[in-house]
Amino acid sequence: MPLNRREFTKQSAVAGAGLALTGAVGALATAPEALASDEPEAYGAGHGHGRTLGYGPLVADPDGMLALPEGFSYRVVTHSGVTRLESGEFTPSNHDGTAAFAGPRGTTYLVNNHELKGPRSKWEHPVPLTEGLVYDPAAAGGCTVVEVHRDGTVAEWVGVAGTSTNCAGGRTAWGTWLTGEETEDLAGKNGMTKDHGYVFEVDPYDRRANLAPKPIKAFGRYAHEAVVVDPKHGHAYLTEDASGPNGLLFRWVPPQGFEHGRGKLRALADDAGVLQAFKCIDSSGRFVDDLSRATRIGTVYGVDWVDVPDRDARTTPVRKQFTDGQVTRARKLEGMWWADGGAYVVSSYAREESPGAAHDGQVWFYDPKRRTLTLKVLLGVNATPEQDGAFDGPDNITVSPYGGLVIAEDGEGVQHLFGATDSGRTYPIARNDLNDSEFTGVVFSPDGETLFANIQTPGIMVAITGPWRRQPRR
Repeated sequence: MPLNRREFTKQSAVAGAGLALTGAVGALATAPEALASDEPEAYGAGHGHGRTLGYGPLVADPDGMLALPEGFSYRVVTHSGVTRLESGEFTPSNHDGTAAFAGPRGTTYLVNNHELKGPRSKWEHPVPLTEGLVYDPAAAGGCTVVEVHRDGTVAEWVGVAGTSTNCAGGRTAWGTWLTGEETEDLAGKNGMTKDHGYVFEVDPYDRRANLAPKPIKAFGRYAHEAVVVDPKHGHAYLTEDASGPNGLLFRWVPPQGFEHGRGKLRALADDAGVLQAFKCIDSSGRFVDDLSRATRIGTVYGVDWVDVPDRDARTTPVRKQFTDGQVTRARKLEGMWWADGGAYVVSSYAREESPGAAHDGQVWFYDPKRRTLTLKVLLGVNATPEQDGAFDGPDNITVSPYGGLVIAEDGEGVQHLFGATDSGRTYPIARNDLNDSEFTGVVFSPDGETLFANIQTPGIMVAITGPWRRQPRR
């Protein structure tokens, strides 16, 4: 049912309750502790909240890898070309999206994407073609499963191989990982022997469940980034990282009577359910063509969903199947995380390819009950990315057990992991002192004591521990 102006205005009023502060935003947050607001409490630590924001300044790493706040430490979990899989091959390169699962006897399972595009010959350390786990033997990407024991010992094996450009994905409520291919290569292109641009499911607990990989074609074929599943209604939400035109946020509505669970998605018919793209309207009932139009934290849009004509994109990419005015777009729709009854969604930046205002990152919250999309974090353009201080280019995100978000940077220049409060205040957690590679795969262990993250190139997973504490909400 389309969302009319009266219904949206009513829902906006409800969704906007408690947003009085952020609804009056003027400036943009870029530097640590900055709030995207012109309120007097925009800067400083605590300011009447009784708690200090963040963990203090970052201390340079004498080993030249990871700068952390005082009292924090890290250890390397996997390192491409250094650590090895159970089968003897080196850990694959280009670590990306990651999820954590509670394993037996206090272990943690991490399913780790490897964003390797094109033929295997391009890469020194592709995902090994493990028997029974290969989709396309020409493709270099896939996922590994990393088992971390309490004593620090690590085992790693292949979860899926022969996929391409495995970027982000999402953890399911039934304990599996959905990995998305950020490509639209059809068989015969870039050396591929099968069509790519799909989502695959990887089970960290049952290796047999991963045999004979099968794409979930019902979710569509496009440049996939992240995916989350609404545990109550069963809808899947998926982001697309694409340009020319900008990408879309999708919703997959399951067929009537469908119940999620292990092995259920791979059994779906290719055309099962309905795939839809989002369409936003503002509080005046006007169509919003691109999320870059939003310039204030607290902006609330109503959301409608429009059916995708050809989800497998046999002749025309999905995002090009819509005319102007049919759907809303955004540049680099990237990480997502399901929490608080909805989906947190990232748009990494906006420049000349976007019709609205330039920015260096947005984080939105989609509330499926109210059918609203609310801007939670907005980063201004970072004019000096080569200098440490400001944040830009959010990508993978997770919701922290200590409040707010933890965000991996994929911007220009210096790269960080940083936190963001409910009101958009930001603070540093880590800095890449090794190189200028992006951070990826940020996720907390099930017990909340360890923050895992990746330096994408060459491909290093680290485990960060320290005096974590609850952060102020504002």
